[in-house]
Amino acid sequence: MTGEDPLPPLLEAVLSVGTDLELRTTLEHIVDAAADLTGARYAALGTADPGQDGLIEIRAPGAPAAGAAMLTVPIHVQDEEFGTLHLAGKETFTTEDEQLLHVLAVQAGIAIGNARLYEAARQRERWIEGAAAVTTALLSDGPAADALTTVAERARILADASAGVILQPTEEGGMEIVTASAYDDPGDIVGTTIAPGSPVLEQLLGGEPVFVDDSATDPRMTTRVRHRFGPSMMLPLQAGGRLIGTLALPRRRGDRPYTSVERLLAVQFASQAALALVLADAQHSRELLAVFEDRDRIARDLHDLVVQRLFATGMMLESAQRRSGSEDVRETLGQAVDELQSTIQEVRTTIFALQQPPADAPTTFRGRVLRETAGAAAVLGFAPSTRFTGAVESRVPEQTADHLLTALRRALAAASRRSGVSRIEVTVDVTGTLPDGRDGVRLTVHDDGGTGDGGTGAGTGTTVNWQAPL
Repeated sequence: MTGEDPLPPLLEAVLSVGTDLELRTTLEHIVDAAADLTGARYAALGTADPGQDGLIEIRAPGAPAAGAAMLTVPIHVQDEEFGTLHLAGKETFTTEDEQLLHVLAVQAGIAIGNARLYEAARQRERWIEGAAAVTTALLSDGPAADALTTVAERARILADASAGVILQPTEEGGMEIVTASAYDDPGDIVGTTIAPGSPVLEQLLGGEPVFVDDSATDPRMTTRVRHRFGPSMMLPLQAGGRLIGTLALPRRRGDRPYTSVERLLAVQFASQAALALVLADAQHSRELLAVFEDRDRIARDLHDLVVQRLFATGMMLESAQRRSGSEDVRETLGQAVDELQSTIQEVRTTIFALQQPPADAPTTFRGRVLRETAGAAAVLGFAPSTRFTGAVESRVPEQTADHLLTALRRALAAASRRSGVSRIEVTVDVTGTLPDGRDGVRLTVHDDGGTGDGGTGAGTGTTVNWQAPL
């Protein structure tokens, strides 16, 4: 380089490439500066950076004519080759042009490095804010399914993915998509399974991240929707040694692959989201426990205060009834005693209901029977023993199960009113037959107290039987 005339244009070019921290804008400045500095009509920057799209910018539309003079200069960011400047559209490129372009390439490498750092910082900030937003949303009241959808949707937006899906292990040893967020209707995605034996399954169940360049062609991918997607990340949702599931973030076919920075940030997001899911589940359990404890307290208060007072009042009325000389008074007192007995029965039923979990809690028939007996324990002061005979889960229809539970509830309430009851045995048997020969279910509730309220016995306990066809 000779003379001083080129210095101002060079200085201007060097300054222009570092005026913006946006990577795309920085690349455009580099291409423009190279063309202005050398007088080329055609300028382009080709890059091998997986975070970009190959040929970045063209100064003049169209490709240079065949045989036109071409000048190329590599651009390095630190020790890594970022891409190559291509210049054409000038009759002859001089040695001075090449020297100027090399100086510009050095400054361009510095500017690109700074823009990369800025972009990485912005990406990190977005992912951190996204993780915080997910944590806040999950710790607010909401169903577990909504929590998983929140994670999938936020991750999809942050990763600029085509879809965000959550997979969870199945009983058969595979994994299934349980929720999805997508630009289009994700209904056909939910329910998609990874069958046992899939090459990628061992990594997912082991809590390892899996990165795929092209879901449609990667032999490890076996789902029926794989052909719709290209680059993908499959990240474990794991906290405290517990694998909740896998977060998958596929992009469309032909979209750019994920960079190393995006992969790292997504892995960190998945780890924080898993912790938030665990904390939300624990919070929900604590809230549910508080509700149960409050219901138990109300049940104890009803039993210890209300029922005892009603019972004592009934005894007083019965005593007054026996001493009364008026038939009308005795009849009135008898009606009052009957009303008190009915009220006591209703209060006891309420006490049993308070011992049950919410009505929408999923459970089996066996579990519903056990909950009834466990609820009665709070009133009785001891837990009844329960025995099942036969395939009660598969043989008892829903309507019959409801009737049986009603009969059981009444039998336990009646047993709680009898004196001297210290043991109750509950049996549900589906192996017998009814008197007409049909298969049936039989409920037997036996206690060791006195007789009364529909039972049979003579001082050796009371047995209540209920049966229905299957």
